[in-house]
Amino acid sequence: MKTLYHFQTAARIEAGPHSLNLLGDYLDQIGLNQIRSVFILTQPSIVSLGYADQIKEGLAKKGISSEVNTDIQPEPTEQNIEQVFQLFSEGGHDAILGIGGGSVLDAAKILSVLKTNEKPISALIGTNLVEKPGFPLVLIPTTSGTGSEVTPNAIVTFPEKELKIGIVSPYLLPSLVILDPVLTTGLPKAITAATGMDAFTHALESYISNKANPFSDMFALESMRLISSSIQQAYHHGDNLEAREKMLIGAMYGGMALTSAGTAAVHAMAYPLGGKYKISHGVANSMLLPHVTAFNADHVTDRLSDVAGVIGIEPKGSKSSQAERVIRKIEEWTADLNIPQNLKTFGVSKEDVPSLAEAAADVKRLMDNNPKPMSVAEIEAVYLKLLDM
Repeated sequence: MKTLYHFQTAARIEAGPHSLNLLGDYLDQIGLNQIRSVFILTQPSIVSLGYADQIKEGLAKKGISSEVNTDIQPEPTEQNIEQVFQLFSEGGHDAILGIGGGSVLDAAKILSVLKTNEKPISALIGTNLVEKPGFPLVLIPTTSGTGSEVTPNAIVTFPEKELKIGIVSPYLLPSLVILDPVLTTGLPKAITAATGMDAFTHALESYISNKANPFSDMFALESMRLISSSIQQAYHHGDNLEAREKMLIGAMYGGMALTSAGTAAVHAMAYPLGGKYKISHGVANSMLLPHVTAFNADHVTDRLSDVAGVIGIEPKGSKSSQAERVIRKIEEWTADLNIPQNLKTFGVSKEDVPSLAEAAADVKRLMDNNPKPMSVAEIEAVYLKLLDM
């Protein structure tokens, strides 16, 4: 049992259908009514759906001007974020609002601290290297996946290293989060599947990690309960607002769990797949999750038995059989959600596996949090399972 553990999250969270309509009122309530100019970071699809205009109109009613930027790329690089930061700096804005998927939210978090810390992104990579609070930050997720809106983490892609690397700092936590499930009802099926399984992975890895604790356990179990009961409904019936709300809250709880306990080998192995082959983070996690969980199972049998209970598996048989059924259930979900299960689909070959394994092993912050140590050879063996299917 850990003797010391902690929890931190966003300063304020507002949730519920159509909560976006009350953005201006929320700013007043948290004392951000002194803001005069907001930099809205989003993606083209959000603009086309009219949500950016809705935000601009809401801000204008409060006498706040705004500028919309859609230049952040999926899985943004250091160079991409710094290019957008230049535009932000030239605009004279005093707050940032990020609305979109995890890439947009992570980039918004980084922009908020770049100005005040006067350091390049490369100097902030790591844990607790951000020295000063950033600009006021509002985050509004439109996918149910990363939980980035409530975590002190932001991920940056470094193409030259073929890796994604994180910035971890409490100064990345936003002043306000708005969780409006209406914004997620139009998500394409593939994004619903990948982001939803990403959120489930956050919760499962946090629950079995070496740093699991009473705070993370509570959020992780509830996250898995909500996601397991709604992910297939949200995928097949995207306009089901109840399922969408469960997914959005479940993803947030997954983010809260990883904030306290951290993720582990699945994420460490997913990073080089994204960095080198541009495999989306949620898809990479989904592919790896059953195989890494099977590797860990003999070290976390009791915990996986707990997971079985919250994801709807009947309580019968031994704890080992319950753990096995959790793995089978994950495989059933990924099949039903049409998530690719063979790395060959993305151009990965067996010759690539040694370098992928070395890169994953180097993500020591996450590998050290895995409940069962993994050698480079054992990491290779997991990757090979995804090439022999």
